[in-house]
Amino acid sequence: MNHILKKSIIMSGLIIMMITSANAQKDVPKEEVLKNSIPVVGIIHNLSDSALLDIVQRQTFRFFWEGAHPVSGMALERSDTVLAEHYWDYINEAWDEPNFSKTEFGPDACAVGGTGFGIMSTIVAVERGWIGRDAAVKRLVQIADFLINADCYHGVYPHFMNGRTGKTIKFDRLDDGADLVETSYLLMGFLCAREYFNADIPIEVYLRKRITQMWNAANWNWHTNGQAKLFWHWSPNNGFDMNFPVWGWNECLITYVMAASSPYHAISKEVYDGTWAGSGGFLNGKSYYGIKLPLGNYDFGGPLFFEQYTFTGIDPNGLVDSLGIDYFEQVRNHTLINREYCIENPKNYKGYGENCWGLTAGDSYKGYVAHCPDTDFGVIQPTAALSSFPYTPEYSMLVLKHFYYDLGDKIWSDYGFVDGFSESHNWYAKSHLAIDQGPIVVMIENYRTGLLWKLFMQIPDVQNGLKKLGFQSPWIKK
Repeated sequence: MNHILKKSIIMSGLIIMMITSANAQKDVPKEEVLKNSIPVVGIIHNLSDSALLDIVQRQTFRFFWEGAHPVSGMALERSDTVLAEHYWDYINEAWDEPNFSKTEFGPDACAVGGTGFGIMSTIVAVERGWIGRDAAVKRLVQIADFLINADCYHGVYPHFMNGRTGKTIKFDRLDDGADLVETSYLLMGFLCAREYFNADIPIEVYLRKRITQMWNAANWNWHTNGQAKLFWHWSPNNGFDMNFPVWGWNECLITYVMAASSPYHAISKEVYDGTWAGSGGFLNGKSYYGIKLPLGNYDFGGPLFFEQYTFTGIDPNGLVDSLGIDYFEQVRNHTLINREYCIENPKNYKGYGENCWGLTAGDSYKGYVAHCPDTDFGVIQPTAALSSFPYTPEYSMLVLKHFYYDLGDKIWSDYGFVDGFSESHNWYAKSHLAIDQGPIVVMIENYRTGLLWKLFMQIPDVQNGLKKLGFQSPWIKK
């Protein structure tokens, strides 16, 4: 019997009471309620849709709360470890590259971008009463105080960081410094926290001060290198040798919005036009399965995280750019195309169908792959469909029920769903990744209440940045 199921039998009375009654803990002293330990839940049948969403969000949040790095409080990149001198050694196992690395990657490897999603998830946890506000603020202060003394480069953080020392963990020989994209996810999360934790009490004032210090220091314009381009990386050892402009379309729209929104180090619209909207891979315009795809140079749209990371904070509803692109049409249609591809299942993988779809980046049965119709290895990432709830709620709910009720004995765990699985290869991951778990919590919440969209889109700096780049949105004040 799965160890999660054993726990659920022991705890069934408690869990059912927690789910069915908002007053389940009314007789428990407040001090006990706010101990902030989130219990593990197994498979509970015949739940309402709302109760099922509660369980999935709450248990997935455990990755960030119970599984955080003990020193920094940041999100670990992954819940397990892999062998890699540089992370690419592990990733490229997917392409049959030999890996004889002896260095263990993972015990202290914190994800800067994944921490941003974890901060947003922490807001959800407070709003839904899973943890106390005071405990959440203390955790966020722990993270912020750690980062204020950690490695950063012109205010921009690396992709990976040692959660004990604050030192950069190299992605590879050249990628050993600033990562502008990961920093944009981190600061998006922090800016949401600055909006939410707005009480006039010393600890929240302190948190807001720390966040403002990081936001004001991040020098986005440095990453133009004096050109009408925005570069992903910079290193004190290697400068701009990575030479990797942030071309569109992909997961990086948020990076341009943050860069344009900066109060002190903003980029110009010419940079956005020169690298992002003006790149050869920005527009698509083709139709797949009779569904038009406005953006992107991938046939069938590429991996679904393109439509999720940016839109944890940015509300795509009514968002239109200067080219007339409707971003809700983009995110929904890409998701529908990905789903239709899985239903068609041209490679005849086991399990694919209306209740089992979703190709995106994540662990594979070997290595790590940006799964998509062009790169389909028969691996489904639960985050793909579950983080699409705001776009395809009925279809995503079918998938969620199948994952939980039918496959739960294989893929449901202490931290929610595992990172990926392949029924064709009889492979079920044991791992969880911050950048996959976080969007599940946040995007389900955006579907249910729009909480993170409301927090992020009301920020004056963000509205100014969107206007500068030529966007229209119902959130933008005229």
